[in-house]
Amino acid sequence: MLNYGIMNMASIPNIHRYSFVVAMGYLTLCHISRIYIFHYGILTTDFSGPLMIITQKITTLACQLHDGIGRQAEELTAEQNRLAVKTRPSLLEYLSYLLNFMSIIAGPCSNYKDYIAFIEGRHVHMKLLEVNWKQKGYDRLPDPSPTGAVMYKLCITLVSLILFLTLTKNFPMAYIIDNEFLDKTPFLSRLGYLYVVTQAAKPKYYFAWTLADAVNNAAGYGFSGVDERGTFRWDLLSNLNIWNIETATSFKMYIENWNIQTAAWLKRVCYDRAPWYPTALTFVLSALWHGIYPGYYFTFLTGILITLAARTVRNSCRHYFLSTVSLKIAYDVVTWVVTQLAVCYTVAPFVMLAVEPTIKFYKSMYFHMHILSILALLVLRIRPEAHSIRKPQNQAMQNSVKSKDK
Repeated sequence: MLNYGIMNMASIPNIHRYSFVVAMGYLTLCHISRIYIFHYGILTTDFSGPLMIITQKITTLACQLHDGIGRQAEELTAEQNRLAVKTRPSLLEYLSYLLNFMSIIAGPCSNYKDYIAFIEGRHVHMKLLEVNWKQKGYDRLPDPSPTGAVMYKLCITLVSLILFLTLTKNFPMAYIIDNEFLDKTPFLSRLGYLYVVTQAAKPKYYFAWTLADAVNNAAGYGFSGVDERGTFRWDLLSNLNIWNIETATSFKMYIENWNIQTAAWLKRVCYDRAPWYPTALTFVLSALWHGIYPGYYFTFLTGILITLAARTVRNSCRHYFLSTVSLKIAYDVVTWVVTQLAVCYTVAPFVMLAVEPTIKFYKSMYFHMHILSILALLVLRIRPEAHSIRKPQNQAMQNSVKSKDK
């Protein structure tokens, strides 16, 4: 309600800033209370998950409202222009967007314009109009059903639940810092076990996010259009792509396919708007949004370092391996192994939460990913990040045309 007051009474140039400070500030206070008052949130009434989703929605709406009312169209990127909200929402629209039953528990966060189009019955129709159906032999617009997508996603949730009940409890992350395990297990075997326990920790996320996606699809929300084969796609709100995660050959590819809607939120409210150090600020915001456990900050600060190092290595080395198919395959295999191990190394503190086990874990791994990342940044030529204050869409287009004319 505080943020609804801000959206209706604050000055338009600052509406997104005020909303961001209030929403993130309130969420942070609740994270603190969850640890120090409610004993680390081990309660049946834990509220942090739904509040994290509501925070995403509030800040998303505030930024898109600022784009729609406080900025000129030529100042916006194509995506910002498409999602800009031109009028302030009514109280009913606002509360419906934040608290609708489909996403209140596990999300995902969606864009306000997409949600209102769904509520008003325009959601699927708008996407269908993007296709020339007469050319495909249709006399009228088809009526896509979400049933197939929902059943497929429910099957994934069932498999994920079975894996969670069998694998996750049998391969606890805490075992990788067990003294007896560290004394008797060589380094390479510890790396292999780290990969196994990280894999075992994933099914609960696969379960929750896929089920949340299926719930929205079952309600008729989440239609994203038609692919090149003419298949109806129901992945507008999908939060992960399991195949791309498990086959990722770069840290960037992995991040882009994990918790997709949160990554999109971070991009829209932080990365695209940060005047300086967008990568670092985005990782910091992600850590702050998740909570105040020290393990989160170890994970995201390490993520900054590995992201920069991976970008540097890729820019400096990848072109040497594209000349033949065999070299490309070898490059893909090596980068897959490195990416998967780098992710495991990065996310372990996220699961451990506390400082002591995190430091013990890093020592057992000889800080190898930190050291390799720093060496990569020092030895290889660092290219400046292609990001400053974003150029307006039209200006960028004009500059592109001028460069082509030259």
